[in-house]
Amino acid sequence: MYLHHAPTTGAADLRGAAATLALRLPEPLRPLADLAYNLRWSWDPEGDAVFGAIAPRRWEEVGRNPVRFLVEVPPPLLDRAASDATLAERVESLAARVDADLTRPPAGGLDPQRPTAFLCAEYAVHDALPLYAGGLGVLAGDILKEASDLAMPMVAVGLLYRYGYFHQRLDRTGWQHEFWVRTDAPLTPAVPVTGSDGQPLEIQVPVRDRDVHARIWRVDVGRVPLYLLDTNLHANHPVDRWITARLYEGDPDLRLAQYTVLGVGGVRALRALGIDPGTVHMNEGHPALAALELIAGRIADGHDQTSAMERIRERCIFTTHTPVPAGNETYPTDRFLATVDGAPERAGLDRDSFLDLACVEPEGEPGMTPIALRLSRSTNAVSQRHGEVARQMWNPLYPGPVEDVPITHVTNGVHLPTWLSAPMRAVLDRHLGDDWTARAGDPETWAAVDDIPDTELWEARRTSRTALIEWVRERSIEDRLRRGEPLDYVDAAASRLDPDALTIGFARRVASYKRLYLLGSQPERVAKILDDPEPVQLFVAGKAHPKDDGAKSIVRSLFEMRSQTAVAERVSYLEDYDLHIGALLTSGCDVWLNVPRPPLEASGTSGMKVVLNGGLNLSVLDGWWAEGYDRTNGWAIEGDVATDVEHQDHEHGEALFNLLEKEVVPTFYDRDEDGIPRAWIAIVKNSLRTLGWRFTATRMMREYRDRIYRPA
Repeated sequence: MYLHHAPTTGAADLRGAAATLALRLPEPLRPLADLAYNLRWSWDPEGDAVFGAIAPRRWEEVGRNPVRFLVEVPPPLLDRAASDATLAERVESLAARVDADLTRPPAGGLDPQRPTAFLCAEYAVHDALPLYAGGLGVLAGDILKEASDLAMPMVAVGLLYRYGYFHQRLDRTGWQHEFWVRTDAPLTPAVPVTGSDGQPLEIQVPVRDRDVHARIWRVDVGRVPLYLLDTNLHANHPVDRWITARLYEGDPDLRLAQYTVLGVGGVRALRALGIDPGTVHMNEGHPALAALELIAGRIADGHDQTSAMERIRERCIFTTHTPVPAGNETYPTDRFLATVDGAPERAGLDRDSFLDLACVEPEGEPGMTPIALRLSRSTNAVSQRHGEVARQMWNPLYPGPVEDVPITHVTNGVHLPTWLSAPMRAVLDRHLGDDWTARAGDPETWAAVDDIPDTELWEARRTSRTALIEWVRERSIEDRLRRGEPLDYVDAAASRLDPDALTIGFARRVASYKRLYLLGSQPERVAKILDDPEPVQLFVAGKAHPKDDGAKSIVRSLFEMRSQTAVAERVSYLEDYDLHIGALLTSGCDVWLNVPRPPLEASGTSGMKVVLNGGLNLSVLDGWWAEGYDRTNGWAIEGDVATDVEHQDHEHGEALFNLLEKEVVPTFYDRDEDGIPRAWIAIVKNSLRTLGWRFTATRMMREYRDRIYRPA
């Protein structure tokens, strides 16, 4: 039985942690303690600058983690900052804005007593909490932030990975090496939730014939509480303590254990907190066992199995993100059944009935995604084209024609306040009207882009590009020195990077279908483009999965070109791609490349961030770009599916370099007497006007609310 009024939700624990932190701060800075324990400050335009003003270098060194920062800043620096009347006013103003936002009444027509529960394996909310690997986590973080902005009743559940995802280092050959850094959870904005007895609140989850204990931590993402499960407890077997150690463990048994804790444990955590969700949103297949645990709860309350399953199916929704079967893991049957340990039986299912749920084909291997598909009233892909691919891919689960497969789509969007750079924000604030960010999901808001003076827009672009170049210079030198490169190669990183040169970015998870190798497929043309009198500079970033040697080889192959002077001077591979690097690249690059093999890009969101910052996309017509491109707002490579992939690689490589040589570079450098590339700015304005509103998280979350959540 759920408690509608929770005995504890962790809110008091956060307040207590903030009060303790405030004791070490001078009076004028004490509001920062409350701010530190709610990440809402991180998407206020002034938030980062207010914390950083106390000790700028230290703020960067701690990864902009406000809790650790306020704990570690020496008292003399705190006292000096507190004596700055202007800074004190900024602190007070920031605290007032955040408080006003957090105290708004719920909106959107959803029941605040029965919020949407969002379950996901990773969250990229802020660098202070390294709980993400890539795009799935970035999207999840943006969903929580936008739900907060729209005052939608929502809670979220994930896992507290003590070592997060791996950090990347490249050696002199370009080969990737991985290492993990432990996160000191008490020095993050997370606090353990305590029960009415004052002890940490814990649940138990059966995994492989053992009851695994999991502690519940809370992080506030604006108005949305994010609950994180942690198995690193002495009560657990040493192997079980490791379940929540690292994100996407290479060992399949450990991954299965993670997904069991996330799904079964996620529902048990909500129950322990007294939260009875109106809708349970499973983001990707990892938390699929949540549906079984919800059914088990209904049965435990006295309902029969058939009605329990029907009722829970009406409460669950599922978002699929993976357009390839290999991305939807399956496992040997005995291993799968052993790990989920009793979950089917608690839901009233015998072995065969459960396998019918978990397998695509009879006698096939079970996985989480079929469970989520079959136990959800609504399934959506994350772009229009991905919806088409998903219906084809999952047709075997549904009798009848492909077009009748019940999978719709909600195209991804990005959280505008998080990803909009300060220079572009200043321009848009001046021209899109008061409170325009609250109207960012409406096309009328962006119509005023056409009236922005070209000079103003161009200056904002140059400011963002310059900031990126300055950062890349320093970072590239550090990376090259760390690899033990010759000093002339180290110096090349700083000597020729130019804040006025066309700057191209390619940054994403390194996987073979992303086709990073196309960038080096024609070395002579690469060298010519880079070292032309109208030069180009290229910044690349991305991690390969530790087990994917093929992807690592792609990165190493790019390093084979570095002996060319132009490559050494104008190409930088930025190691250890993360949220901070992503924000710098998407705000500062003029052109964003994306060349996946179609139709394997589910959506993508990095190019959407580039749009908001006045950059342009050159992409294969796949994922979101297939519905965004209109021939006036960027450049495209055809997205037809091919069986001869080598021929397609050749054709797409030709198309890529032809577009760069004949359209992109000439348009960028075609300047008038004032030095303004008028034709380029016209494309930028088209991009902002046609794409800005369509690919914000505002539009995305309204769709989820009105089309997906509300029918429950």
